[in-house]
Amino acid sequence: MTLGLYTAGDSWLHRLFPITKLIFSLSAIAIIFGGPNKWLSAILPGVISILILWSAGIAWRALKLIVQLLTPIAVILFIVHGFFGPANHQILMRLGPFVLGQEGLMYASLIVVRLVSTLASSLLLVTSTHPGSLIQALEQTGLSRKLVYLLGSPLLLLPQMARRIQTIRSAQQSRGLETQGNLLQRIKALFPLVAPLVFSALVDVEERSLALEVRGFSAPTPKTNLTEIPDTTKQQVLRWGMIVIAVCFLVFEFWRKRNGYD
Repeated sequence: MTLGLYTAGDSWLHRLFPITKLIFSLSAIAIIFGGPNKWLSAILPGVISILILWSAGIAWRALKLIVQLLTPIAVILFIVHGFFGPANHQILMRLGPFVLGQEGLMYASLIVVRLVSTLASSLLLVTSTHPGSLIQALEQTGLSRKLVYLLGSPLLLLPQMARRIQTIRSAQQSRGLETQGNLLQRIKALFPLVAPLVFSALVDVEERSLALEVRGFSAPTPKTNLTEIPDTTKQQVLRWGMIVIAVCFLVFEFWRKRNGYD
């Protein structure tokens, strides 16, 4: 069963405390973009994330999502930086007035690798963690209830919005709206599809706010959850360890640049 990007399961990854997975994703992203040895820091977190996803049985879905999302971006990056990169000096190919440069291709490759690793480490969290569990775990850590809802509500709303888009599209197609065809037809169909989505979202905001207040969301008294998400001392130590490792990578890279080793 899926809810948005979340895939239900009972693997060890699914059973981890959500904050442990969140810290891993944030630490991995910090290392990807700020760690020493640009290529190693870009590749290693992604490889580790894919291996973890594979051990939990959800690697193929994550890889499929990565390919679907990043293929068009990668093509654009390779074209733009390969042919028009300002650092291009070593020529690999000439296509009429256009010149393909090695430096631009290498730079585009680094960006793509970073994006793949970032998406893999992020999918590790969202594909194995129910949005409601993440919100509850954030609240268990002591964060403000309002801040937690602000951070977590998009994860809960995205699947609902996707279902609503499908419903609106089916309803409009039954009324004779052409949603397929050339670019002009798609542009004409945009407003009849977007307008009901926006209006229904505005109505939904009011309904959600009323429902939250009825349940005492703003009441200053402590709240009681039907279930508690278990956390362990080992995971707490692991989280601090991941934070320390990420900080060490960033400090080391800062020291290298400061002393002119880059």
